[in-house]
Amino acid sequence: MNTTAITAELPRPRRRTSMWPRLVSAELLKVRKRRGLVISALVLTVAPMILAYTVLVGLHASDPVKNGPAGGTENFVGSMSVLWGLCVVAAILVGATIGTGDLGAGVFRELVVTGRSRLALFAARVPAGLALLLPIVGMAFAITAAASIVLAGSKQAGWVRVGPGAREFKLGDVAPSASLLIESAGWLMLVTALTFLLALGVASLLGSRGTSIGILLGWWLVVMPLLLTFEPLGSVRKGLSWAAIEELAPDTVLEPTAPMSRATAVTVLLAWTAAPLALGAWRTCTRDA
Repeated sequence: MNTTAITAELPRPRRRTSMWPRLVSAELLKVRKRRGLVISALVLTVAPMILAYTVLVGLHASDPVKNGPAGGTENFVGSMSVLWGLCVVAAILVGATIGTGDLGAGVFRELVVTGRSRLALFAARVPAGLALLLPIVGMAFAITAAASIVLAGSKQAGWVRVGPGAREFKLGDVAPSASLLIESAGWLMLVTALTFLLALGVASLLGSRGTSIGILLGWWLVVMPLLLTFEPLGSVRKGLSWAAIEELAPDTVLEPTAPMSRATAVTVLLAWTAAPLALGAWRTCTRDA
């Protein structure tokens, strides 16, 4: 009697393909659980825009003669001049928190012991932080853009002279153009992302959240504005990231203090981003667990 052995190939478990690597997903989850951080970012960016346009609507309703419509290009430009600074502060807060989160929680040693690459642990913080920060900034910009369009009037204002090149732009109560909205949105996202990367690198290098936030806020809000207004520095001012940001901004939003070419501005911003990131990655790879 012959026996035949029948073997069936067991189905192999299918691996789920995810858009986000596991390290990035884990890092993003840790950041999202920091409710204080998320609320702080919202309060810094979204809340001021809602409050500003609510006040403008109230002023226009109480006295339409003295106070024009709450929307329009003029108010949009004014809002962007404030919003980009608030987004810089939010980016510093988020970047410094993510850069020192594992050290502050005392879990950096446990992560290293698992055998994960330290460089991979550092790199995972970049998309995780941007995934949290950019939607919040986008929400703040969407509120600003929508209010400037919906609440706009129809009155044309006079000509406004901007920049050393005597460029002129017509501002007023009319809604901002589509090109201005697109340029402003891209510029705002660029400034936010680069500031976040700078803060992430500095915080990873220093290993202290409070110290990193203090140094970066002092540099952005005090030191750089003073250096830009110090004319004896001459062309040295072109090496400051603030000057490069002003050059890349839409012409109606910011006037360049130290005019330069667009290529120079991009090079300056890349240098201010790459150097702190490289130092932060190096410190993460060499830090004692």
